[in-house]
Amino acid sequence: MADTQELVGGYKLRSLLQSGQTSQVYECVEPSSGRHFAMKILLPEAAGKSEHRYTLFHEAEVGIALRHENVIRIHKVNRDPATPHFIMEFFPSGSLRGKMQQKDTAFVREHGLKMFKAAATGLAYMHGMGWLHCDVKPDNWLVNSLGELRLIDFAISKKIPKGWRKWFHRRRKAQGTPSFMSPEQIHDEPLDERADIYSFGATLYELTTFRPPFRATSQNELLKKHFTDKPDSPKVYTPDLTDDFCDMVLKMLQKKKEDRYQNFHEILMALRNIRVFKAVQVPKPAK
Repeated sequence: MADTQELVGGYKLRSLLQSGQTSQVYECVEPSSGRHFAMKILLPEAAGKSEHRYTLFHEAEVGIALRHENVIRIHKVNRDPATPHFIMEFFPSGSLRGKMQQKDTAFVREHGLKMFKAAATGLAYMHGMGWLHCDVKPDNWLVNSLGELRLIDFAISKKIPKGWRKWFHRRRKAQGTPSFMSPEQIHDEPLDERADIYSFGATLYELTTFRPPFRATSQNELLKKHFTDKPDSPKVYTPDLTDDFCDMVLKMLQKKKEDRYQNFHEILMALRNIRVFKAVQVPKPAK
């Protein structure tokens, strides 16, 4: 879209970090300060379409309202007609999806518990601020080499319905990622914290087994399995996982939201007393 010297909204674009169907994310530099940020910008063919602009600005507005060490920080939004974008914290790390694709079991083994606690803390904060993430998955967890984590992508985040709003819900096409959506999210029912908890459980399942809880040959079949099939215990695929951890993940993946953990504070309490793997290899000190 742009060469590395182009200025957009007063920021100099550098390397392309991520490319999607309607947007791209660049590393950028603020010339006046020399500070590095990331810029999410709509592609030219999407910039003039109201639905894409709405989604971009919604993501920015949710992020601006959130200030937490485990949630990516969004600083400002630019509604320019030709180059709509927002500026966010530059966290120079890939997503956990990359670790999955590389089959990086050593990284998950070393940093898993730390990452899970960080993500649960960030989601507890989001819920406390009145927001559901609605798209919890490895793609939306940025993690650096130390296991430090940021939650990203609030494009389909929703306000938690309170009071009378719980009883007024206009059904629309369900939004989310099929492998991680709770049954109630698939049916586009009113959501609460327990929908993110289901997705969190599906994410932990994949991060420790390198496969999602359910597989199918079509999207409709996959969505149906969230209602009809009981997931195998994660230890079927990773025998070194502890029983306590597997039980915790399977509780998050219960079909009925009443049978799951009720909030992320309960999950954080459970994580305090759990080992993920039966044997954690401690790196040998350098000589």
